[in-house]
Amino acid sequence: VIKVNSRLQQEEMGFTSKFPRWAMSYKFETERQSTRVINITYQVGRTGAVTPVANLDPVQLLGTTVKRASIHNADFISEMDIRVGDSVFVEKGGEIIPKIVDVDKSKREPNSIPTQFIQICPECSTELERPEGEAVFRCPNSTGCPPQIKGKIEHFIGRKAMDVSSLGEGKIDVLYQSGLVLRPSDLFALTYDDLLGLSKLIINETTAEERIISFKEKTVKNILEGIQASK
Repeated sequence: VIKVNSRLQQEEMGFTSKFPRWAMSYKFETERQSTRVINITYQVGRTGAVTPVANLDPVQLLGTTVKRASIHNADFISEMDIRVGDSVFVEKGGEIIPKIVDVDKSKREPNSIPTQFIQICPECSTELERPEGEAVFRCPNSTGCPPQIKGKIEHFIGRKAMDVSSLGEGKIDVLYQSGLVLRPSDLFALTYDDLLGLSKLIINETTAEERIISFKEKTVKNILEGIQASK
């Protein structure tokens, strides 16, 4: 950040509605790497919004291995003309989130096919809708689409909502898959016997890492105490 040093000059220059006119920040150019789009998959969020994700040939970027990058929505895909098999340039937005910033069309195969956004929900096979004026396709099946149901439960237990400690995305997935929690209110009917001994292999969709979540005595006790405290 470069600032005008004189307090008097600072007062003369003043502020915009948000920033001082007497200070200017600069960022170093972030690292950019070239990789290839292997395929495009689609994720459904809590609100039913469908987000396309580019699966990439693994590439090292700012100290981590990047395998996936969000490509936002159908308009972004169309504007960038991103296709399976394309050579693309990837950066990390805010040095954290991988994003595609350019397509090297000089390396595109002659038989390359333009990407068509899906019309059917990949989770529950419901026909997608695109509300007028929005860039996002949505699945309208809010009561029967698994990612939407689990997302609403995860939102319900969050710190800014009911703040249920000892529960998270992985444990909610186990509870949903076991049929014990299909709506937020089901959490308050859980018993010690319901939970003890539950286990499931969970695969992180972002990193592809695998881990087993097991509900042992201490875990069950902490979950039930967290639910009780949230009341």
